Amino acid sequence: MTQQPVKTVVFPVAGRGTRFLPATKASPKEMLPVVDKPLIQYAVEEALAAGADTMVFITGSSKRAIEDHFDTNSELEAVLQAQNKQDLLDSVRGILPSWASCVYIRQPAPLGLGHAVLCARPVVGSAPFMVHLADDLIDSPVACLKQMADVYATYGRSVLGVEHVPAQDTDRYGIVSVEAGVAPRISKMSHIVEKPKPDKAPSTLAVVGRYLLSASIFDDLAKIGKGAGGEIQLTDGIARLMQREAVYAYEFVGKRYDCGTKLGYLQATVEFGLKHPQLGAAFNSYLKAFSANL
Repeated sequence: MTQQPVKTVVFPVAGRGTRFLPATKASPKEMLPVVDKPLIQYAVEEALAAGADTMVFITGSSKRAIEDHFDTNSELEAVLQAQNKQDLLDSVRGILPSWASCVYIRQPAPLGLGHAVLCARPVVGSAPFMVHLADDLIDSPVACLKQMADVYATYGRSVLGVEHVPAQDTDRYGIVSVEAGVAPRISKMSHIVEKPKPDKAPSTLAVVGRYLLSASIFDDLAKIGKGAGGEIQLTDGIARLMQREAVYAYEFVGKRYDCGTKLGYLQATVEFGLKHPQLGAAFNSYLKAFSANL
């Protein structure tokens, strides 16, 4: 059975990024660079690799830099053209392909991830869609959202990207329990709970910022009240969705960096720096010399 292609990705970017203050006082956390690209650009590149063509950003105050980043900057392009800096010009022009579009929706109040996703309903409509949390940067041979889109193409049901986390960290994630696996890395979910204490967690299998969801979840998000943290939780909406249809957990292939924390962000910067085609070798030499002098 051929499934409807997933063409829309929702990026909830309304958070204030308080963990990175004062760096995020006037600039969105999603614009923090990992080497030479901001986190949100990595996120959009992953969405494009999964076949998406519509990027829906759920924004808040002080997020204009995200819009500017994906907009055309004719003045900058003219300067680079005049200076014959073709490589830089190509990198600026290539941030977003001409066939992709961006939609910006303001979240009226910080009511939680579930509410942010619900704000996308007028654009998404009745089609399946993906949700990408830019804090979770995933380095993988095949884009994580593309892996999940392939799972959806086979099973035709919602898919969550998951990985095992240390038991003491379960209260930082949505945690799932699963039934017997239906295929390698793919299991049908039986339960999901938001940020349980380690002694209450049903497993250590955590949802890590990647969702492919049926549009029917909008009805659930519209009905649920406030959950953990006094917010409308996407996890609670998924729990209701599971009462009507199957939801699958997919243990993606790749390495995740939790760029919502300073340590995770620094780890991503170092490891992406080492892989950079122009800087990697020199950076590796520097780190070896630095380590030798510790």
